[in-house]
Amino acid sequence: MAGKKAAAKASDSIHKYYKISGDKITRLHRLCSRCGKGVFMSEHKNRRTCGKCGLTEFNQ
Repeated sequence: MAGKKAAAKASDSIHKYYKISGDKITRLHRLCSRCGKGVFMSEHKNRRTCGKCGLTEFNQ
């Protein structure tokens, strides 16, 4: 049961990663280059970080 409850919460918050305007959908966060599709990188003040594999990209 715990897995189903956690999955429901994750699907409720996925709308924060996309912007819908008309017929177009745009991603607001960058995807991880190592993990691939479905894994977003978190946005920090001076870097982007993947929570799954730990990849860090620093902003110039």
